[in-house]
Amino acid sequence: MQQAAPSPTSTRERLGFVRVAAVSPELVLGDVGKNVAILAREARSLAHRGCRLVVFPELSLTGYSCADLFHTEALRSAAVRCLGELAQATHDLPTVLVVGLPLLVQDRLYNVAAVLAKGRVLGLVPKSFLPNSAEFYERRWFSPAHTLVTTMTTLNGEDVPIGAELLFEARDVTGFVLGVEICEDLWTVIPPSSHLALAGATLLANPSASTEVLGKAPYRRHLVAQQAARCLAAYVYAGAGAGESSTDVVYSGHCLVAEYGILLSESERFSFETRQTVADVDVQHLAHDRLKSASFRDEASTVPMHRIAFDLGPALGGDDKLLRTISAHPFVPSAKVDRAAVCEEIFAIQATGLARRLKQARAKTAVLGLSGGLDSTLALLVMLEALKRAGMPMSAALTITMPGFGTTTRTKSNAEQLAEALNIELRTISINEAVRQHFADIGHSETQHDATYENSQARERTQILMDIANKTGGIVVGTGDLSEAALGWCTFNGDHMSMYHVNSGVPKTLVRYLIEWCAEGPFAEKAGAILRDIADTPITPELLPLAADASLQQKTEDTIGPYELHDFFLFHFVRHGSSAEKIRWLAAQAFAGKYDDETIAKWLALFFKRFAQNQFKRSSVPDGPKVGSVALSPRGDWRMPSDFAGDLNS
Repeated sequence: MQQAAPSPTSTRERLGFVRVAAVSPELVLGDVGKNVAILAREARSLAHRGCRLVVFPELSLTGYSCADLFHTEALRSAAVRCLGELAQATHDLPTVLVVGLPLLVQDRLYNVAAVLAKGRVLGLVPKSFLPNSAEFYERRWFSPAHTLVTTMTTLNGEDVPIGAELLFEARDVTGFVLGVEICEDLWTVIPPSSHLALAGATLLANPSASTEVLGKAPYRRHLVAQQAARCLAAYVYAGAGAGESSTDVVYSGHCLVAEYGILLSESERFSFETRQTVADVDVQHLAHDRLKSASFRDEASTVPMHRIAFDLGPALGGDDKLLRTISAHPFVPSAKVDRAAVCEEIFAIQATGLARRLKQARAKTAVLGLSGGLDSTLALLVMLEALKRAGMPMSAALTITMPGFGTTTRTKSNAEQLAEALNIELRTISINEAVRQHFADIGHSETQHDATYENSQARERTQILMDIANKTGGIVVGTGDLSEAALGWCTFNGDHMSMYHVNSGVPKTLVRYLIEWCAEGPFAEKAGAILRDIADTPITPELLPLAADASLQQKTEDTIGPYELHDFFLFHFVRHGSSAEKIRWLAAQAFAGKYDDETIAKWLALFFKRFAQNQFKRSSVPDGPKVGSVALSPRGDWRMPSDFAGDLNS
């Protein structure tokens, strides 16, 4: 076979992604020569797809279920000899292979995983914990890793490191540090991978031979994902397949790739043919989260490790299309998730936070400015739930609609209809004359539609709400959301201020999602149609006069860009610490066919500019509940100098 020319480092790898594969190969039980040919073929195919790590199952050279044949010299020597042949057959591949075999070391037999790269056996990792109950009886043949009395062994004439405390570092692939544990090791109280991760392993490989019984597969998925989460690592799990002996049990060939608690991909089970799963794991993301996690940094591994460094060279093949899902709306639950359960949880967080504040303040009313837009609608629905939780009557809900120069009939009507449908008090207080008087007082022309013109209206509305709250013994419930806080799209000491910002942890894309759920779910009968129309209304602060035909002249997304893009930028910047280049690249894939590269770059530059300029607003934001993994409270998740002068977009 003619080898493809090595490609320069891909954008994918340069931005911190490593392509990995877990493979359950077609197995010829006990025929090591045939198995080696199969493994070599799969390794080459996957290397040409850009894979840097390929993990095969436990004892994959011989098969896991050879039983007492492991005691025969013929099978053992064939496995050692063919391991050397596999190393040579794959010497030209820039890929690390993990394969399993039985190995005799100083009169003891070990179940080991061999780590191969560039024609060499880099090291051998013995299994630490041997299952020896029910269908498993590995102690009949093997000894656990702790019985080793040497750190080196001779294999095909070469000295090779051996031990459970080995790390394998590819110096020319950023973030590639591999640790290996075997099958049962994962199922123990403190898996070896925990120590490997603390010592620096970002990639954890598990060659396995887990049998299938009812209910085991979902438990295995959960176990792999959870260990990846605890270790802040990627976990690559390769299970033995249906070619193993079915004398008493069946093997399914379950292969999984997880990253930091999320299952990225898995293979089809119960196949006699080779099955595999391939995914791109984000080691840059893992490094960022390890850097942020004080508990991870402060936890020292009690196990000394030996790090084996090597070079792989440029990847073969593969393109820059990611083999993982990049959600265009990372704050919005996926379709696979129980929508009602997620939305109910968010409501519970918001409502409980507000109820606590109402109780602490001994408030008699909850005062809210109801515009008929998304944010104030969500705040109202949450406020009603909070009143229930606080043991307060619904009559304590006091909403004010404050039409101004840019108020449309649609939003005003929706506010009125919503209040009527929910049977709550709504007062209408026009701000026009008060703002005109203010313009006269400060010498500002009403025809000059600048920041003063807009902000005067926002501050007048806030003054009304605050004074009514004082008059009625209540608190003002803020409506501003997380996206607006990120962009500074609020008036300082205007809608920026309240006594409790109930939407502070909810980004705009999630606000819309919650309103749509309310329209279809808990509020469908009372206000479903109204809520659907609110969800479909263009987002606007309604601060500029209407056109001659009474249509809007001011749409927020025309000015600052699509909120779905800004929420995407916010998530990847704050949650993952991603660079501008990486965010642009990910957005191009997530929004392919909807926004071109130029559009993404334009709005990302604006996002970073506004994010940096408006920290002073976030530094004085009111209290409000954190809802998801991204929050911007200066008292909690995000601390940043308000006079930052650098360029976040560089």
